[in-house]
Amino acid sequence: MNQGKFITFEGIDGAGKTTQIDALEAWLRARGLEVVRTREPGGTPLGEKIRALLLADDMDVTAETLLFFAARAEHIARVIAPALARGAWVLSDRFTDATYAYQVGGKGFDARKVEQLEALVQGTLQPFRTVLFDLAPETAARRLAAARAADRFERESRDFFNRVREAYLARAQRAPGRFFIVDAAREPQRITEALLTEAASWM
Repeated sequence: MNQGKFITFEGIDGAGKTTQIDALEAWLRARGLEVVRTREPGGTPLGEKIRALLLADDMDVTAETLLFFAARAEHIARVIAPALARGAWVLSDRFTDATYAYQVGGKGFDARKVEQLEALVQGTLQPFRTVLFDLAPETAARRLAAARAADRFERESRDFFNRVREAYLARAQRAPGRFFIVDAAREPQRITEALLTEAASWM
């Protein structure tokens, strides 16, 4: 049986993650691998209900963080762990690095509390690789404005997204073996080429 791998994709909205997840999914399927594609918050019926609350309703950052981890616990139990156990590759649009970036970096939530929740919900589960799409917030904002109406998080200030970006880059610096950083300002085709070249080393 093939060994399953857990690949996560991170970065601020507007960085172009979806296009590249599409490309990697197609590349893996062409090699005969089972691929489970999912997202956070979401990925399960309960998770999608929590997602709707998180994206629409203003709330205290503690409540917000706990809801993210509640959705994540269900996500791991119902989708991620079973898929990895049967040898599938799991591609998730966001995971716990997003909590460190948005809630800790962006909103100042206590990182130690996130570490405790991470240990409780995930145990030893960590992504095999994390693809970080790095992009200047002003560029991401222009892309989003042309694409869709902004949700609650996307309406945050430029300073907020600068803090989120810095938090992501700090996470990558602490775990360079796990992170693959993509310059998301490049042409999409060039990003795809770089991503698939990197993915070949994961096989």
